[in-house]
Amino acid sequence: MKNIIEIKDLSIPELKMYSCTNEKQLFRWNEPDYGIFIAESPKVIRRALDTGYTPLSILTERKYITGQAADIIEKCDNIPVYTADSSVLTKITGFNLTQGVLCAMKRRELPSVSEICSEALRIAVLEDIMNQTNIGAVFRSAAALGIDAIILTKGCSDPLYRRSIRVSMGTVFQIPWTFTEKSDSDYILKLKDMGFSTAAMALTDDSVGIDNNELMSQKRLAIVLGTEGEGLRQSTIDSSDYTVKIPMSHGVDSLNVAAASAVAFWQLGNH
Repeated sequence: MKNIIEIKDLSIPELKMYSCTNEKQLFRWNEPDYGIFIAESPKVIRRALDTGYTPLSILTERKYITGQAADIIEKCDNIPVYTADSSVLTKITGFNLTQGVLCAMKRRELPSVSEICSEALRIAVLEDIMNQTNIGAVFRSAAALGIDAIILTKGCSDPLYRRSIRVSMGTVFQIPWTFTEKSDSDYILKLKDMGFSTAAMALTDDSVGIDNNELMSQKRLAIVLGTEGEGLRQSTIDSSDYTVKIPMSHGVDSLNVAAASAVAFWQLGNH
């Protein structure tokens, strides 16, 4: 049964989550339970629902109730659906809605590194990547190009921040991911203990090309990508089995981490 609520008071507490610009506040929204996140656009919301995330409420332009959001509202079974014209919703959110629909959803407990790696043959490791756009782009490439799971260090931005979700086109809900238990490079040793060869994407004197036959033949491989400015920590490079470079031309020394991930996943992914 639909629970459509026409917005008449912009200050009601139920709408505060949609105007919140501090993602860390959303992370703690339901304490002591897990926090919440905001998914944008019908396509992204459908992907979250299809992978089992629990919706709390919907904020949508009125015209989408019988349009692009009709199937979502039907599937969400009586949760509050707050609605108004676009001009009103912009005052609440501070920006134009992406395809007119937002959905607040519950976070879930993250799996352990061992759980998401148990059957994986190709994983990506993101080290201290803070840019939310890059996080989302890496997830989208990973899902498309044969990566079975993603591990993020504690220094990374959260994949369930709004911008990352949007840029990923909802693939953050489709590919298994979690954070490392430790913020230092000990995670490399743990991956080796689980049977992974580790490939640090870095420019060093002994870097091998991304098409290196020995590298490509590894049964289980972890592709490690570093932060946008500094790259990987030296301790990570030193601990890895391989350092790997993407051949460049015209004097360019490196690619943005999102672009580099797409090249690496295409060459080394589990196709």
